[in-house]
Parts: sequence; C-alpha cells; structure tokens
Amino acid sequence: MQNSPRLAAPILFAALALSACTTTRGQTPLPDASNVTLGQRAYADGPIIQPVAVLEDSRCPMNARCVWAGRVRVQMLWIRGNGDKQPFEVTLGESTPLADGSITLESVRPDKMTNVVLKPEDYRFSFRFDGGI
Repeated sequence: MQNSPRLAAPILFAALALSACTTTRGQTPLPDASNVTLGQRAYADGPIIQPVAVLEDSRCPMNARCVWAGRVRVQMLWIRGNGDKQPFEVTLGESTPLADGSITLESVRPDKMTNVVLKPEDYRFSFRFDGGI
C-alpha cells in the first residue's frame, strides 16, 4: 500500500508521454506564409490561409514598358479553428481585413515576362498578417 503513491507518478508520466506521441503522429507542421503555392495551407502568424486561384495577374512584364503597373488578385480561404472555410480575396500590396487583424499579399513570384506564360503551379506568394492578441 505504501508503494502505491511512488508507482503512480511514473505510471502517470509514462501514460502522458505515450499519449503525446500518439496525438502528434501523422501531423506535419504548416509552413509559414512566406512561400506559399496555390492549394497549399500556411500559417500566417495567426490565421491558417490557403490561396485557391489567381483571379487576375495584370502585372507589367519585367521586359516591357507599361503605362500601368498592373495588379494581382488571389482567391483565398481562411481555415478557421473549427474547420470552416471562409473565402476572401486579396490584392497585391493591399491590406484585407481578416480575423482580428488584416492580411497583406506582399509579393508574387515569379515576375511576369512577355515571352513566358505562367501556369497556376508556377506561382509563389508571400503574406503578412498584422493583428491578433
């Protein structure tokens, strides 16, 4: 009877350690939002986001002269904590309200060129989230 408390602590510790291993198995950490592809989920310093489609890429090609610099608009999903997916849209360089702050599409790669047609899988995006508690 007197050894029961001495045995309880190591058994409890072992059970907790094993349960921690089983809950994290199979889960990979999400990448940050600095190099995200279409369809890839990323952690943006708070919300989990996913770019879904390029709605517009009217950027001036790097090897051309343009009157207007153009813009990029991307259809996005905000994956909420309960699993719900909320659609929203971002425009390159503009702040968009999201959650308890705002998100900005900071850059789009690669640069547009007159002699290259970008495919959806070529795009890489960088996002910044401002806000949160």
